[in-house]
Amino acid sequence: MERQVTINHPEGLHARPASDFVEAAIPFQSKIEVVFQNKSVNAKSMLSLLKLGIEQGNSVVLRAEGPDAEQALETLGGILENTH
Repeated sequence: MERQVTINHPEGLHARPASDFVEAAIPFQSKIEVVFQNKSVNAKSMLSLLKLGIEQGNSVVLRAEGPDAEQALETLGGILENTH
């Protein structure tokens, strides 16, 4: 399953927003990836996410595979689209 989302947080996906995202991703059983500019990283890896350098207004693809993939995409997509 995939979902395209636009990053709305003013800081992009850096420090605090990335930490919140990873904390939300870890409990899901599904394998979850964030795809940005043809690079795919584990959504449960803070360092990998920070290396992508995702900024406000960038679009990413969330990809999830597993028993709770649909819920993971809904939850994590909402976090990325949240402006706070």
